[in-house]
Amino acid sequence: MIRKSRVLVAGTAVLALALTAACGGNDDSNGNETTTKAEFNAALTKVFNPSDKKGGTIRMANAGDWDTLDPGETYYGYSWDFLRLYGRSLVMFKPAPGKGSNELVPDLAESLGTPSDGGKTWTYKIRKGVKYEDGTEVKAADVKYAVLRSTDKETFPNGPAYFEAFLNLPDGYKGPYKSKGMNTDQAISTPDDYTIVFHLKQAFGGFDYMAQLSQTVPVPEAKDTGAKYKEHVISSGPYMFDQNNLGKNFSLKRNPNWDASTDPNRKALPDRYEVALNVNADDIDNRLISGDLDVDVVGTGVQPAALGRVVGDPALKAQTDNPVLARLWYTSINPTVAPLDNIECRKAVLYAEDRTGYQTAYGGPLAGGDIATTLLPPAIPGYQKFDLYPAGPDNKGDLAKAKEALTKCGQPNGFATNMAYRAERPKEKATAEALQQSLARVGIKLTLKPYPQGDYFSAYAGNPPFVVKNKLGLLTNGWGADWNDGFGFLSQMVDSRVIRETGGSSNTSVRIPEVDTMLDQAIVETDADKRNAMWGAIDKRVMEEAVIMPGIDAKSLMIRPKNLTNVFISEAYGMYDYLSLGVA
Repeated sequence: MIRKSRVLVAGTAVLALALTAACGGNDDSNGNETTTKAEFNAALTKVFNPSDKKGGTIRMANAGDWDTLDPGETYYGYSWDFLRLYGRSLVMFKPAPGKGSNELVPDLAESLGTPSDGGKTWTYKIRKGVKYEDGTEVKAADVKYAVLRSTDKETFPNGPAYFEAFLNLPDGYKGPYKSKGMNTDQAISTPDDYTIVFHLKQAFGGFDYMAQLSQTVPVPEAKDTGAKYKEHVISSGPYMFDQNNLGKNFSLKRNPNWDASTDPNRKALPDRYEVALNVNADDIDNRLISGDLDVDVVGTGVQPAALGRVVGDPALKAQTDNPVLARLWYTSINPTVAPLDNIECRKAVLYAEDRTGYQTAYGGPLAGGDIATTLLPPAIPGYQKFDLYPAGPDNKGDLAKAKEALTKCGQPNGFATNMAYRAERPKEKATAEALQQSLARVGIKLTLKPYPQGDYFSAYAGNPPFVVKNKLGLLTNGWGADWNDGFGFLSQMVDSRVIRETGGSSNTSVRIPEVDTMLDQAIVETDADKRNAMWGAIDKRVMEEAVIMPGIDAKSLMIRPKNLTNVFISEAYGMYDYLSLGVA
């Protein structure tokens, strides 16, 4: 996921926390281990500060703009985590700490999908009595409509491209706006108001993972406003939008028509969520530390400016969690931008990289992660350890190899290109500056170009014509698994067929037909060991083309909201589980 993490009653809550800090672990009603002891990694695999108390306001901030609140298009991990407050997909990742969060459970559907036709057909039964914010009942046709509208990548360029790739859509279908009235039953049928059937072009045993995507959150056709739907999404969850000032802030309040009896996954404890946008990232850290803010909603962890202070103060460090993520922070090397259309020039970039500088930019081993030499992180099945472009024993680069490659590509004195990064992310700026310094050692001159986070992929770094016109040879990127297997990690990152000329794809540099074929072969392989080996082979084949610079296998140091309840890390999202939080 580009994909790919609380109001406070300060005096009484802190006093209560101090009085219970020596308590040991217990179990909550769901069997999850709990703790109230404030210590490093207290919420990593346990529920910290458990409570069923209702009421209060959770305050969040985002250093940039939201990509979109529209469930049919949004594609940031933090947005998927948050979206469960106002939208219900067919299935979902279980709201549980640790490994339990990787389990799929029914949400809008009564059960997980029922396959037939050898895995080419998947059927779901919708729960009865689930209502939108206006009191009308959610029907299967609303889910069908939601999925179909998400396939219109001109209107919704940012979203995942799984459904248009797998559904047996009619030839020439362009979504319900441009292909209005076209019969799509061969792709999705709704035999009755509570049954939805997906018909695939080829078998896919893991279709439940697609069913958990936000694109299956129902959209009532009569209320759809196309590209403007993000201004007021019609809620099917426990919260609905109260205010939405695009680019500034938005808030959620309780949905009066949400019925807890239809929803086994949500406690809906707070009364309200308030989210501020375009807040300085360093200011967010300072406010989290002071208690003036509850959650950094993006969930990427402490910024470099506050890192030393947090790690160096035992009391502050005890207020943090340090999850290992199924995420890679990396740099795309675009072969569509000369002279990087020459593989030897791309290899020169990889050899000249100071990997320790990349790691330091993200906060070092603790807050950033381990130096990566592959696409797949060790947490993903199929990971194979290899290094095609060794950077010397100190990981600071092999300058002799870099200069040799420059000579082979006809640029013995180096060359100039531009590098993009997300303007609101200090770690990405630091990464770009570190690469600027390390590549300059062999004559490769980088001019750094910041672009806004909200439409970074749709308008800038993920827009092929813009990339070429503005000579964006390198761009900071990051990917977290849509789900934790090889396909969920690699497909949207390396499949050339997800690249769209209108923008929106996180794959900006991998255009290898052989890799597309390898992906198709792996997805139909039924033997898990063979399939996992194929993911590793795809990883190596991409690296042979030198179109991606692996940076670090991500970790994050996250400031735990000390005045909230039910705090824990969701491995599925790599950040705090926003669905379960309450106010102390």
